[in-house]
Amino acid sequence: MDLNLLPLLLAVAKERNFRAAADRMGVTRSAVSQSIRRLEDQLGTALVLRTTRSVHLTEAGAALVAALQSPLTEIGGALETAQARDVPRGHLKLTATSIAEPFLSGPLLAGFVQNHPEITVDVTVTDEEFDIVAHGFDAGVRLGEVIEKDMIAVPVGGDQRERAAASPAYLARHDAPSHPRELIDHPCIGWRRAPELAPHRWEFVENGQPFDVAVNQTFTTNDLRLMIRMAIAGAGITFAPEDCLREHFDTGALVPLLERFLPPFTGFFLYFPQRRNMAPKLRALVDHVRRLRHPGKDGGSRAT
Repeated sequence: MDLNLLPLLLAVAKERNFRAAADRMGVTRSAVSQSIRRLEDQLGTALVLRTTRSVHLTEAGAALVAALQSPLTEIGGALETAQARDVPRGHLKLTATSIAEPFLSGPLLAGFVQNHPEITVDVTVTDEEFDIVAHGFDAGVRLGEVIEKDMIAVPVGGDQRERAAASPAYLARHDAPSHPRELIDHPCIGWRRAPELAPHRWEFVENGQPFDVAVNQTFTTNDLRLMIRMAIAGAGITFAPEDCLREHFDTGALVPLLERFLPPFTGFFLYFPQRRNMAPKLRALVDHVRRLRHPGKDGGSRAT
């Protein structure tokens, strides 16, 4: 069995396209096609169904890919550790939610790439939830409440807080709500993660008891920046993370509302799978995040 053929199968499974898989692996399309055919011949079963327009895994192919992903990730990390010794280098592939402002604002990542010139960084910003290991990412950044329990998580920044806000122009035309339940009488600007999903519900706390309100979302989008622009333009009340609204509060473009019903909650984390041999490039990022959060402390302790 030629084990060198297995990464090509994983590339085809991810890209669902032979040409894209070839580009990903740095080989020709015919090399990918011949390699998959040779692997199928060695196993005696079809792994990939090909048509002129699409590529799909057979049941056997899907089962093999699922079984291979975790071991090959472990092997890749171990090889990087052995090859790089203690020098962080290589390509670091990250994903972050669009609202992870402490991570995406610039300084954290800029400082990291300046301190580690031998590491290249690729960040995919998406609100889609998926298995980072299966999709080939080294780590991700999301709110702690949505991270899988089997992941190692390191805080990025401090606690977060949702804020409700409207423009002075809107509040000149409408009375400001004094309680979250009054939001049903206001046009609201909401966020949805994907077109097929319901808009995000607005959550509040009163006397220690959490509750949510099914507000009248007259405008929804998956783009946080568009939400804020619409609120500044006077289209209604919006609801977003404090980090994304703070500068607009400071300039007076937006006015905070319902403050006493919006306590802080656990914020964003850099998360990654438990590995016996963490690649030096990922260890460097973990240490960098920890140093920024706790200046003066050694960042080399084990992630928890």
